[in-house]
Amino acid sequence: MTPEELALLIRDALVAAANDSRLSLSADDIPEAVKVERPRNRDNGDWATNVAMQLAKKASMAPRDFAQVLVDELSANEGIDSVEVAGPGFINIRLAAASAGELARTIVTAGETYGTNPSLAGTHINLEYVSANPTGPVHLGGARWAAVGDSLSRLMVASGATVTREYYFNDHGSQIDRFANSLYARAMGREAPEDGYGGQYIGDIAAQVRADAQAAGQPDPITLDEADAIEAFRARGVELMFAEIKQRLADFRSEFDVFFHEDSLHESGAVAAAIDVLRQRGEVFDEDGAIWLRTTKYGDDKDRVLIKSDGQAAYFAGDVAYYLDKRKRGADAAIYLLGADHHGYIGRMMAMCEAFGDEPGANMQILIGQMVNLVKNGQPVRMSKRAGTIVTLDDLVDAVGVDAARYALVRVSMDSNLDIDLDLLTQHTNENPVYYVQYAHARTCNVARNAAEHGVTRDSGFDPGALDTPADADLLGVLAQFPAQIAQAAELREPHRVARYLESLAAAYHAWYGQCRVTPRGDDPVETGHVARLWLNDAVTQVLRTGLGLLGVAAPERM
Repeated sequence: MTPEELALLIRDALVAAANDSRLSLSADDIPEAVKVERPRNRDNGDWATNVAMQLAKKASMAPRDFAQVLVDELSANEGIDSVEVAGPGFINIRLAAASAGELARTIVTAGETYGTNPSLAGTHINLEYVSANPTGPVHLGGARWAAVGDSLSRLMVASGATVTREYYFNDHGSQIDRFANSLYARAMGREAPEDGYGGQYIGDIAAQVRADAQAAGQPDPITLDEADAIEAFRARGVELMFAEIKQRLADFRSEFDVFFHEDSLHESGAVAAAIDVLRQRGEVFDEDGAIWLRTTKYGDDKDRVLIKSDGQAAYFAGDVAYYLDKRKRGADAAIYLLGADHHGYIGRMMAMCEAFGDEPGANMQILIGQMVNLVKNGQPVRMSKRAGTIVTLDDLVDAVGVDAARYALVRVSMDSNLDIDLDLLTQHTNENPVYYVQYAHARTCNVARNAAEHGVTRDSGFDPGALDTPADADLLGVLAQFPAQIAQAAELREPHRVARYLESLAAAYHAWYGQCRVTPRGDDPVETGHVARLWLNDAVTQVLRTGLGLLGVAAPERM
């Protein structure tokens, strides 16, 4: 019996008791979903609910009396071993071994669909993350958003949502000018402009632009007039940087459905069209030769310029057009994953959302992430061999690999600063969290191989009642929580919850492995308990594999 099935059983008990007047509740009083939780103290049973304390007042009863009605109703169910009232009105439930053990069959039979849920079904989410300027390699902050954003998209899909994973290229504006000028300066053997970009990658791209031109039979850009040369470096340089960023993210297992170019908003007239929509809604005004959005009306600290007095669009105008474009493409919710330096931007963005008639926090959601630091030998790593002044995604992957990098970036809440210890992530010890979880998966696979060699196979049947030890019950209890963890991580936009769950599952499995046997000793015969524990072992394999997959981390079968 899963927690979800138990919750339905408790709800059915509420309905039955209300129908025969043992509880004075109307149909509207009975919740659609009853919450069951794992007690901290396992002596209190397998599962507990506080539904009696929630509803007792509506029924004009003392919570313990209300709870006793449910206890009487639930006790008759053959899947429940015992049920009792505790404290002020908690209901503690202990499942029969056969009922609890059925979960192993449920998981193995469901395979990778175990844990999926419909909590976000019917919702179209546009999830924008990374969105680095095409002026340099993906830095550590971008790497964190690549891991978190991709994992979050997988969790939302597992919860029934339709997700468009989007990368927004800021390829319109002064940063592209500085990038082009930096490429030209490096090609000419000069230092980068004071406000330009440094690092080895600038020289590499500048050299590639020249080589590509010559290979195509075109003049070397440095032989052109300065303006034409800079334009040549801009056009090809952005293409090369763009292609490299896309490849690095793909190698990091962070794929996107849409690569959206900021420049297209201005070229297509989308900015002007969005301003017209807001003007028609009475949210735009003209002052001092500029066009403004009245964001103070919706709590912003000042109104925001959309079109400056010189006729040029402000950066915020692109954000306005981009949000409207997402909504027109069918997004019910536009979720932005932004760095800590964007915290001050939230007010104007939410005001803009409301100016369009949408609901901030629902149609627009903004998640702010904090800084990432690398530490090696106890000291911070501050320089990149290739990028110069910043540490990049490549630096992290080169040091620890994709699996460890992704796991480390996801396992801590994104609103917390993150220090990544490179020495720890290269250790093959239990102190390394990704190794600990991956090793648990590899161990389950090894147990299955050994079982096959000893003639223990799932084909010989399954007796769930044979999973009757406290270690079996503990492991089954952790496995049962997986669907709720996925749904909660997706709802709260917190993929780190899945990583922490996998660590708790790995711990429970390692403890179970030390106490229970899947293979017989010596020449002893194969018993039903061995087969049942193979099913349980394989259920752990499945959940670990699925959970790691949701984080974009491999599940090795041997280590």
